[in-house]
Amino acid sequence: MQLDLPFLQTREPAPEPRVEFVRVRRARKYILRVRPDGTLRVTIPRGGSRRDAEAFVARHRRWVDEERVRTAARHAPVEWHAGDTVPLRGVPAAIVIEQKGRSRMVAFGGVRVRVAAEALNLRPAVETALRHLAARELVPRLHELAREHALTIKRVSVRNQRSRWGSCSTSGVIAVNFRLMQMPPWVCDYVLVHELMHLRQQNHSPRYWRLVEQACPEFRAAERWLRVEGRGLF
Repeated sequence: MQLDLPFLQTREPAPEPRVEFVRVRRARKYILRVRPDGTLRVTIPRGGSRRDAEAFVARHRRWVDEERVRTAARHAPVEWHAGDTVPLRGVPAAIVIEQKGRSRMVAFGGVRVRVAAEALNLRPAVETALRHLAARELVPRLHELAREHALTIKRVSVRNQRSRWGSCSTSGVIAVNFRLMQMPPWVCDYVLVHELMHLRQQNHSPRYWRLVEQACPEFRAAERWLRVEGRGLF
């Protein structure tokens, strides 16, 4: 949790953000995170209490308010319109409207999707297209990487996750965020490998990170990209 970032004078956040308290047995300390939508996620470690977690939030309230403003400033705008650009496979793609007879299409980076004639905010249509594209490209790529590492996936789903890039259950079910389609391919591959390695180690222990490094030697650069550039995809 960074407490020394400069304060950005933009808009004021809501005075009382919604807080989700999550108990994690593996956690060693209280962890406070501001999600892209401005809500808070507080991790309660083993042996911790809800009362202490609430006190932890109260002690860091100034940081929370400032971080919510910073988060709002660096994330994608709520609405997308014709002429805006969105990243696709790491490359900016301009959103354009194509009218063919009675059909109104949104196009970006070679991808097209039908949109209602009266729609002004094009973000829902673009994100729908990204989600379908992810199902066609990310799922086969994940299976390909699984074969390379002699791993078996039970099932894959593409989701609209708001605060994580993917997840892997103990039963071998992997979920991936459709926004991976917006990243450079090498970063996207890292996220897929990251989840695959959880099939071998269901934690973030030193042994887990050794597995990740063996499978993806450039993982540290990908992690930096996610921390800096990835925030703007939400």
